[in-house]
Amino acid sequence: MCAEEPEDTEKLGFGEEGIEEPAEFPLGQMERVCENTTSADFRQIKLSNFIPVIRSGDWSDIGGRQYMEDAHVCIPDLAKNFGFPSLKNEAVSFYGVFDGHGGKDAAHFVRDNLPRVIVEDSDFPLQLEKVVRRSFMQIDCQFAETCSHHRALSSGTTALTAMIFGRSLLVANAGDCRAVLSRCGTAIEMSMDHRPCSLTEKLRIESLGGYVDDGYLNGLLGVTRALGDWHLEGMKEVGEPGGPLSAEPELKMITLTKDDEFLIIGSDGIWDVFSNQNSVDFARRCLQEHNDVKLCCKEIVEEAIRRGATDNLTVVLVSFHLEAPQIKVDRPGRVARSISADGLNSLRILLGRQ
Repeated sequence: MCAEEPEDTEKLGFGEEGIEEPAEFPLGQMERVCENTTSADFRQIKLSNFIPVIRSGDWSDIGGRQYMEDAHVCIPDLAKNFGFPSLKNEAVSFYGVFDGHGGKDAAHFVRDNLPRVIVEDSDFPLQLEKVVRRSFMQIDCQFAETCSHHRALSSGTTALTAMIFGRSLLVANAGDCRAVLSRCGTAIEMSMDHRPCSLTEKLRIESLGGYVDDGYLNGLLGVTRALGDWHLEGMKEVGEPGGPLSAEPELKMITLTKDDEFLIIGSDGIWDVFSNQNSVDFARRCLQEHNDVKLCCKEIVEEAIRRGATDNLTVVLVSFHLEAPQIKVDRPGRVARSISADGLNSLRILLGRQ
C-alpha cells in the first residue's frame, strides 16, 4: 500500500463474499490527489494503475440516548441492488450515514429512498456529481410531500454518502456527519461539518434571511444543512434560493491511489470523542491486529463509549485493499502540522471580529 512493493496482478471479483473489485472507469474533471511532483515517473504510473478492492464494515449503538435516530446503508453494487444492469458490468458502490434529529423517520426515509433516486436518474452513472446533488434535493422535497400527508413523520436528518466507481471516490455531505480518508496513515478530511460556527455557512444563512443565535441556526438547530425539518418555521422554502437550512450537499471527488487505505464515515457522536487523525490511528491499529473491517467498526464504537460519548454512534469503514495497513516508520526530524477545516473556520471568525 504505502511501501514500494511488487504490484499484485491477481484480481478478485464477486467470488468472495463481501469483496468486490470495481473496474477502472475514469471520470472527467476530478481532483488529483496524492501527487508528489518530485517523485519519479514510475511511481506516478504505479499509483495511477491502482485498482481498489472494496471491503466494508459497519456498526452502530444507541449510545447514551433514549432513542436510536441514526441510520446507515452499505450497498456493494447500487444498480444491481435496484434491478438495473451495471454499466459494462462495472459496479458503483454506495455507503451512507444518516443522523436523525426530532425522530428517526427522516433518517430512515433518506436511507431507504436516496439510493434508488440516484440510480434512477438518467445521468447515472456518467455524471455522478450532478446526479448526487440533484438527488439530495429531490429526496428532500419527497420527504416534505410525505410529511404533508403524515405530520407525525416530521423530523430531520443530516446525510453523508460515499460512492466508489472504479478509482473515483465521491463524498457528498449535508450536515455534521464526517468522512475521513487514511492515506499512508495520514488523515485527510473528505467533508466539512456544516455548523453555525462555520464562517462560510454563517454568511450563507444571513444572506437568506436566517441568523445564528448562541451557536444555533435560527436559535433551533445545531446544523446548517439537513434533509427534512420542513415543519420548522422559517427554515426552508420551496424553490430558489431556498431558506437558511439547506439540503444541498457539498461534494468532494478524488481519484484513489495505492496510498489510500480506507475511508471512515461516522455520525457526529463519533467525532465528539475522536479527532480525525486519532480515528485513523485507532482504525489502523485495529486492522493491523486482525484485518476485520466490521470488527474494527465495533471497536471504534466501543472506544467512543469508553471515552464518554453520549450521542447515537454509527461508523462505516470502507477499505480499498485486501491487506491490512502497513506499520508506519517515522522519519526523525520531520513533524507534520495541519489544521482542520473546523479549526480554519474558527480562526477566520476570530480574525474577522478583530
